Amino acid sequence: MIVVTGAAGFIGSNVAEALIARGEEVVAADHYPPGEDGSPARHRYLDGRKVKAFVDRDDLHVWLAHAGKDLRGVIHLGACSDTTVSDREYVMRVNYEYTRAIWNFCARERVPMVYASSAATYGDGSKGWDDRSDPYALQPLNLYGESKHRFDLWALEQPAEKQPPRWAGLKYFNVYGPHEKHKARQASVVFHSYYQIRSFGKVTLFQSHKEGIPDGGQQRDFVYVGDAVDATLHLLGAPVTPEAPNGLYNVGTGKARSFLDLANAVFAAMGRTPVVEYVPTPEIIRDKYQYFTEAATAKLKRAGFARPFAGLEDGVKRYVDALQGGA
Repeated sequence: MIVVTGAAGFIGSNVAEALIARGEEVVAADHYPPGEDGSPARHRYLDGRKVKAFVDRDDLHVWLAHAGKDLRGVIHLGACSDTTVSDREYVMRVNYEYTRAIWNFCARERVPMVYASSAATYGDGSKGWDDRSDPYALQPLNLYGESKHRFDLWALEQPAEKQPPRWAGLKYFNVYGPHEKHKARQASVVFHSYYQIRSFGKVTLFQSHKEGIPDGGQQRDFVYVGDAVDATLHLLGAPVTPEAPNGLYNVGTGKARSFLDLANAVFAAMGRTPVVEYVPTPEIIRDKYQYFTEAATAKLKRAGFARPFAGLEDGVKRYVDALQGGA
């Protein structure tokens, strides 16, 4: 039995689906507010799936206390992931304190744990994108990244006897794929491009405000969600060895591509002629906007996850096919 938090969300629901497909018993934890009639809200993506239990995040500590010896792992993906939220008390409570409580349970009960860190911990990238570099040198650009970074540092400072037997903090780069419709404006550029093309026949991208970088030339390490899921499950189950130690791991392709490349891939997948317009980057995010991200992947490969990630065109085609099928 494996607990997945954030199971009503994007990566979490995909992880839960993959576990169920593998024959695992899954407990899906998330915030499940009551519906208009007072009954529990329906799950967005796992309705009809063989889920052992749905547990509200506020009740998870009680559920864990009675989980027993059948619990084989916790995959903690639940968080406030909105990078524009400025309520420090809320973000730290949800992303930092809540994660500490789950960690302490897993350490005490000797349960393997993986959790979502973020590539946002790298800040502007001036210190690189390498999960083997000094984490204390990093300076995140927003409260979300700060909350993830603060927990990473806390985890690294814990003595061995106060750590879960296997743990990994996963620095996901720009993940895209099915099950992100609920994210609205926080959904991937692939998602928004698909619906812009379908509705207006064009894609809108941000202008560049950095000398030497053309409009649409901003680059990201775009990761298809199926690869992110496989890497997550690999690290949960991998034995702790010198090659696969506990610690922080990048989850990325290792190959940055431009937003223009991405838009063109969506047009191609939809069989449309590219039409791209550029608008100014909003001033509220302009001074903190990343122009390049690219995961160093040597550590993940050394830990045994060495298979290639999907290329951008292949991953986008899979996602567009899923969107056209109603995903």
